[in-house]
Amino acid sequence: MPKKRILFINQEIAPYVPAAEFSTLSRELAQGIQSRGYEVRTVMPKYGLVNERRNQLHEVIRLSGMNIIISDADHPLIIKVASMQPSRIQVYFIDNDDYFQKLDSDEDIYGSNRTDNDERAIFFSRGTMETIKKLKWDPAIVHCSGWITALGPLYLRRVCGDEPGYKATKVVYSVIPGELTGGVNEEILNKMKADGIPARDIKKFKSMAADTNLLHKIAIEYSDAVIFYEENPDSELLDFVKSKEIPYITGEELKAKGIDAYAELYNQLSPK
Repeated sequence: MPKKRILFINQEIAPYVPAAEFSTLSRELAQGIQSRGYEVRTVMPKYGLVNERRNQLHEVIRLSGMNIIISDADHPLIIKVASMQPSRIQVYFIDNDDYFQKLDSDEDIYGSNRTDNDERAIFFSRGTMETIKKLKWDPAIVHCSGWITALGPLYLRRVCGDEPGYKATKVVYSVIPGELTGGVNEEILNKMKADGIPARDIKKFKSMAADTNLLHKIAIEYSDAVIFYEENPDSELLDFVKSKEIPYITGEELKAKGIDAYAELYNQLSPK
């Protein structure tokens, strides 16, 4: 019987970015789930501080070369890959000099203070979906974590939804605490519409403020389950999850069960 496939779409993964709470968790989760008999792959942005030589990244020519148009400008999509050690999990990097090079003005490794965070999130999610379509590696579960992945659940439904291998795919979204210091451009919904997202998806969010919670709500709307890392999650987001009547877990359960909490949720969504 083939192993169940899980794709992690991460905002950050150690050791490619400095070890911190969520970058370390991303690595431990991927490795822990693989050790439980799952087949795992991961995707993250290729931030400017990712050392290609030390981490042995190389470009995947057959996946690269596409241009993604955002705000009437072409942005080349470059895909690079490395193997996480010692697990040898494949990590795919979404690269583009316009959005992920390191800037002197960056306040953190993700550049969350940038004014083009909306376009960066669009590019990353669109690039990720185009990449996994080309890979023809159909996962049972897609787990997105963090604001830069928040458009992933919607793009998965609209970019990959007609692909036979994705019709039964379940999506999990993890809300990583913290606000984008650069905010969210009010034009984000119009830019998504110009990128091919149907108006019916856009209008659901027209009345909402353009902030970090808007990104989280877009992710939640198109997910099958949600993970909150805090024991007492943001009440606005928690109420939104409850209104969708989908499973969720909080930091309290994660603290008690560790990796088993994730494995139980994955099995609930897609039984072996």
